[in-house]
Amino acid sequence: MVLEAVACKHCGKTQHVKRYGTTRAGTQRYRCFDCGRTFVQTYTHKARDPLVKERITQMVLNGAGIRDTARVLGVNRNTVSAQFKKNRAARAVVKSSM
Repeated sequence: MVLEAVACKHCGKTQHVKRYGTTRAGTQRYRCFDCGRTFVQTYTHKARDPLVKERITQMVLNGAGIRDTARVLGVNRNTVSAQFKKNRAARAVVKSSM
């Protein structure tokens, strides 16, 4: 049996990551005791992935439209719009550049 080290999706550390139950769908959840956040290794919905959320913010800040961002990342445009509304820093930068 080969044990694979699971790295935290948020802080990247592997030392204090423990199994932390399962999701409703039965996917294994993990908890990082360094940053205190929970995560799963592979997300069933792209919109839940923190990397996709970060890319949405970056693309909008770089001037990409909502529909273009949704098409490139393979998520719904409502997801892009909701993520943009949640991120106050991104809105402030876009407003100041107008």
